[in-house]
Amino acid sequence: MALRKKTTPVAVVMGSKGDREVMNNCIEQLRGFGIEPTVRIISAHRTPKAAAKFARTAADEGIKVIIAAAGMAAHLAGALAAQTTLPVIGVPLISGEPFEGIDALLSTIQMPPGVPVACVAVGKAGAKNAAILAIQILALTDKNLGEKLAQFKQARAKKVIEKDSALQ
Repeated sequence: MALRKKTTPVAVVMGSKGDREVMNNCIEQLRGFGIEPTVRIISAHRTPKAAAKFARTAADEGIKVIIAAAGMAAHLAGALAAQTTLPVIGVPLISGEPFEGIDALLSTIQMPPGVPVACVAVGKAGAKNAAILAIQILALTDKNLGEKLAQFKQARAKKVIEKDSALQ
């Protein structure tokens, strides 16, 4: 009998190893909700066949949401979205001067009709929000995850109230 490999509902795909530092924010946020994501380094430009294959087979592997992070031209999210019907969340990354991530942001959000990519903020905040957005999508059909998400949001609200009270 063949062993079935463990599946996870979220894949975090980065364009290069250098993206890992920022995307650890996403990975840790997912782990905080009990999701151990599939993590891959795949380039839309340097390994286009691997990117296409990954996207085409992701659903068969049990993945339900793909988070794709890239800087500069930032075509990874769009390249993956073109090959799958799964939701793809794009995280634009800062690749340095002169654009400080604006180039990646525009590349991620400017998708043609019929190939949507959900886009979050540039950098670390975007990486965390990509995880939360993926969790919100999964929570539509996972009551337990929905309860964890509600608790997470309540805890965040409580922290703001406590900070406000400390000022009074």
